[in-house]
Amino acid sequence: MASNPAVYHVPVMLQECMDALAVKPDGVYVDVTFGGGGHSREILKRLGDNGRLIAFDQDPDAVKNTLDDPRFTLVHHNFRFLKNNLRLLGIRQVDGVLADLGVSSHQFDSPERGFSIRYDADLDMRMDQVADLDAKKVLNTYAEAELHRIFGMYGEIQNARSLAKTIVTARLGEPIETVGRLKEVIKRQVPKGKEHKYHAQVFQALRIEVNGELEALQDFLEQTVAVLKPAGRLVVMSYHSLEDRLVKNFMQKGKFRGEVEKDFFGNEIKPFHVISRKAVTASEDELAINNRARSAKLRIAEREA
Repeated sequence: MASNPAVYHVPVMLQECMDALAVKPDGVYVDVTFGGGGHSREILKRLGDNGRLIAFDQDPDAVKNTLDDPRFTLVHHNFRFLKNNLRLLGIRQVDGVLADLGVSSHQFDSPERGFSIRYDADLDMRMDQVADLDAKKVLNTYAEAELHRIFGMYGEIQNARSLAKTIVTARLGEPIETVGRLKEVIKRQVPKGKEHKYHAQVFQALRIEVNGELEALQDFLEQTVAVLKPAGRLVVMSYHSLEDRLVKNFMQKGKFRGEVEKDFFGNEIKPFHVISRKAVTASEDELAINNRARSAKLRIAEREA
């Protein structure tokens, strides 16, 4: 086990997540983003002897934080494989699913992982460290049009087109393989006084692409319909607008785009009843001690009977 999982990742909106899950002592719950185990520990505190908790994490570092509890099972896999892994464990339906979509503090604070703009390290950014695609490969092999799309869509960067062109031109002379080299290459594209925000947007775009985060999120959300019991809770915390939009649309409509489908009589066909009309955000007290909570949005829905 990790020596101090609290350092690994301070759970955001911990009490709000527990309230949203409404944990039943004999229920079966899934924490699909285990990380340092902060949310999982709280769920276990609320479970009785017959309760059960399944956690997912594809990051090998997270496995070191596994909990020594007979009610707990850690699955070392991406949450996009939720349904199949639960079936392998003999579980067809559960009472609640929790997802905290943020990158853990531990990943940002490990220089060799290449997630952070603070360290000059190899550009890696893989959540799953045996995956083939890393940030170096994206920067050095993707066509200019693809880079433009990624930076514009995933990073919401204003000058995405010129940024892509700058990268493609620079890599002709020397590959872009480290954080320092990337920052040097793009420095003329960065608005004065907005360096930190711009770099964060570039890194966000690369991380989402490397890990297929939006595709994985959509796969996961679609599977929760089959996995949750009637009145089971889906609780999802996201940290940027792209994720939040997908979560919001899915909870409200049962789909990611377009309008709610209706039956022959005009009744809406949707799998969830939204508990939180507006996203829940962190309290001022929490923001004072955990800056990562600033961008967090928590949404809650209940499976229709």
